[in-house]
Amino acid sequence: MNTHEAKIVIETALLSAQQPLTVAELRKLFDDELGPDTIRTLLEDLRNDWQGRGVALVPLASGWRFQTAPGMAPFLERLHPEKPPKYSRAVLETLAIIAYRQPVTRGDIEEIRGVTVSAQIVKTLEERGWIEVIGHKDVVGRPALFGTTRRFLDDMGLRALSELPPLESAEAPAAAAQAAEALGQRLIELEAPAGEADTEIRTDIETGETAGAIDIPPDVHAGPDEPKRES
Repeated sequence: MNTHEAKIVIETALLSAQQPLTVAELRKLFDDELGPDTIRTLLEDLRNDWQGRGVALVPLASGWRFQTAPGMAPFLERLHPEKPPKYSRAVLETLAIIAYRQPVTRGDIEEIRGVTVSAQIVKTLEERGWIEVIGHKDVVGRPALFGTTRRFLDDMGLRALSELPPLESAEAPAAAAQAAEALGQRLIELEAPAGEADTEIRTDIETGETAGAIDIPPDVHAGPDEPKRES
């Protein structure tokens, strides 16, 4: 099998796959006769072949996959005109703190945000597959330590946490807000062209906080925030 034929096999596998495929998985297509470096070279060649088109080959944390280019979103939405759910700033800030400060406990998140994080917010992020318990802190009560998942990186279009947008502010509350904005903007860029995201202002239940709600992919539902209780 020559290089051109091998590229066609890899391309076909990636286009038909439901999930990203790793180099190890792609090697199975050739009974492991092609080495990992050869597979990576073919992937980069394919990536270049698809540049400038409506679909792009991208490397993610859990492997390689084809995905639609951001600029195609408004056209594809005409086939599925329903609006995606809104995600409150409270939820985005919780996710952002976990992403940038992990591993963190729920108490750590509350300390940074200054409000109690509702169980619904944590449950929502877990159900979305963006966060998970990665351990327990060695203190009284052994609270759960949260971290982000590979799916979080995949949905953000990232290969590693080091690719998260850098933060300018070092102050905890400001950094949390900036991180939430950065993640929200990242989601917008993946779903729609810059400046065309549907953003609305709504008030979080139980707090009265006014927060921007940002369109994100389906399966996400905003959870309420609660005022932090005095200890």
